[in-house]
Amino acid sequence: MRLLSKITHTDNSKTSILIRLMVGAVFLSEGIQKFLFPDAVGAGRFEKIGFDNPEFWAAFTGCSEIICGSLVLIGFLTRLAAFPLFFIMIVAFITTKYPILINKGFWSMAHEYRTDFAMTIGSIFLLIRGGRALSIDKLITNKLWK
Repeated sequence: MRLLSKITHTDNSKTSILIRLMVGAVFLSEGIQKFLFPDAVGAGRFEKIGFDNPEFWAAFTGCSEIICGSLVLIGFLTRLAAFPLFFIMIVAFITTKYPILINKGFWSMAHEYRTDFAMTIGSIFLLIRGGRALSIDKLITNKLWK
């Protein structure tokens, strides 16, 4: 019960829903696209990047993005769901954006990293602040603290 309380505890700020909508919707969409367009953003992309067993990693990442993106959208176990999304963004930077930085320079990398940067910062925000108002986490927090 104490661990659940730490994970779900949040305050009543209503503006955080905008971050949850942005992060959750983008990850949910990207996860779905890994299955709809496997050559472009799924296994084909993972193979191009150099992953061993790209079919597994594309499916694993796609499922993680769908599940965690959905949890973020509804605000259920938001902190727990934000952690794998943050990790996905770190791996994406290392495997796709860092090579651009090395080969083409900062501004080329900055251009390519803009969405990834927003998702990384949004994930960090959700890790720190949780689901906040209009979330299942808030409902759980209210029940635990009454």
